[in-house]
Amino acid sequence: MRQLLNKLRRYEIQIRKAINSQMQGNFHSIFKGSGIEFDDVRSYQYGDDIRTIDWNVTAKGHGTFVKTFKEEKEQTVFFILDISASQEIGQPGQQKVDIGKEICGVLALSAVKESGQVGLIGFTDHKELYIKPSKGAKHAYQIITKLFNYRPQSLKTDLKKALSFSLNLIKRRSVIILVSDFIDNDYWDSLRAMAKKHDLVVIHLSDKTETKLPRLGIIPLYDNESQKTVWVNTSSPFFRKKLGKTFEDNQNKLQDFCKRNQVNYLNISTRENYVPGLIKLFKLRNQTKPKSA
Repeated sequence: MRQLLNKLRRYEIQIRKAINSQMQGNFHSIFKGSGIEFDDVRSYQYGDDIRTIDWNVTAKGHGTFVKTFKEEKEQTVFFILDISASQEIGQPGQQKVDIGKEICGVLALSAVKESGQVGLIGFTDHKELYIKPSKGAKHAYQIITKLFNYRPQSLKTDLKKALSFSLNLIKRRSVIILVSDFIDNDYWDSLRAMAKKHDLVVIHLSDKTETKLPRLGIIPLYDNESQKTVWVNTSSPFFRKKLGKTFEDNQNKLQDFCKRNQVNYLNISTRENYVPGLIKLFKLRNQTKPKSA
């Protein structure tokens, strides 16, 4: 665990230095507030927007009052991480689930340095792990330790159920970082609701063996989630084309959804260093105006 923590701290520092350099000292965290919140009321003045009138206070008969708002400076960051069996693809120590946990760890360390509250939901086909939001480096290290020591109770995936649970749990507008391979169906409405309510970031994990199986002829493939073995002809041009097209269609659909719903999208391959991708994500969010709540 010590070696892992040193690695994550090193990556977090590397990301921070790169962003500070590229933004020329004008660094604004991707975890800063993304909206406005109620602050106080004051007397109505000529030119005020009538939509800001606080009718409950005004009704007391002491004059007309309007609501005032302030920018949210402190933000709650929630990681929603897929820890189902479909994530257990890739080389030992570099499976999708390993990379997903590392990304959550690196970004948790970044978020607490910006004085934000950080929480986590780990899911399969139900809520597996919930860590209540809190502040400080100690809390970030607790998240990392619990996450890497946790063993899921289920093998299956239900992204729709995970999103529905998260929407009911997280009441205040937050930065939501959703990390999954998105190998599931019927979750689009829930994902759209999440994008509308929160500041959503989608991190799409993939591994090249999902689309580029070696040509080994007819071999048995074991499905981690269904725990069933199926025989496939890995040398068949039809099978290989269909496999690649299924993955490509899924990725294109997810990217298109994110573009249409103002969601940041990042694809991370398990065979590549994910730090440059996270730096790109930071840069993009720093250059983009926050969405109003």
